[in-house]
Amino acid sequence: MNSRLLFISDLHLEESRPDITEGLLRFLERETGRCQALYILGDLFEVWLGDDTDDPLAEQIAAALNTFATSGADVYLMHGNRDFLIGNDFANRCGASLLADPAVISSSLGPILLSHGDVLCTDDTDYQKFRQQVRNPEWQRQFLAQPLAARRAFAEQARTESRSATSAKAMEIMDVNQQAVQSLLAEHQVPRLLHGHTHRPAVHDIDDSAAGSGWRLVLGDWDKQGWYAEVDGGEVRLESFPL
Repeated sequence: MNSRLLFISDLHLEESRPDITEGLLRFLERETGRCQALYILGDLFEVWLGDDTDDPLAEQIAAALNTFATSGADVYLMHGNRDFLIGNDFANRCGASLLADPAVISSSLGPILLSHGDVLCTDDTDYQKFRQQVRNPEWQRQFLAQPLAARRAFAEQARTESRSATSAKAMEIMDVNQQAVQSLLAEHQVPRLLHGHTHRPAVHDIDDSAAGSGWRLVLGDWDKQGWYAEVDGGEVRLESFPL
């Protein structure tokens, strides 16, 4: 049985970037039938207004992922900071399952801890307050009850404010906090962490984890290149390809 696992995140799909959409479709076509599971670790979309969205791109991606899943691979969707409102209805249309953040999975390397990664950026206190607000089930219920037009206006305003706030922050604040990383690994007793969000693709060795020596792999965002990680044959690799 094929035990190869694939991981992607931070595609930020939107109508204005058809090159990224085409890159994902090529990736899925190439990998069809070649892996046991595909894990999408958040921010598949640049914005998600709810599963009742009328965006044709959403249906295009759902159909492509469903075809990929039908080939025999398990597909998992994790919420990111942009698409945290993805629900079971859209996941079902993708032939996928929603994955909690964080989640521990099995692999040929042993257990791996998966996260989108934004929860680890604890130095960015303003963002963490915003995250706590929008992840509240009551806030989400009230937001999703609004007409799509109102939700779209809110999202545009939030993106504008986010760009302004981000430009004023030091880059270090928007990276993961190392103590938060160590605490999460120790809590789950896993020496391997794979996440996205920071757009800083790399593999970092971890030698002082309470769970033992391991690594932290950071997925890249899809902009000039597509990024993915694969775990296969007892090895982990971070790969990229041109879009």
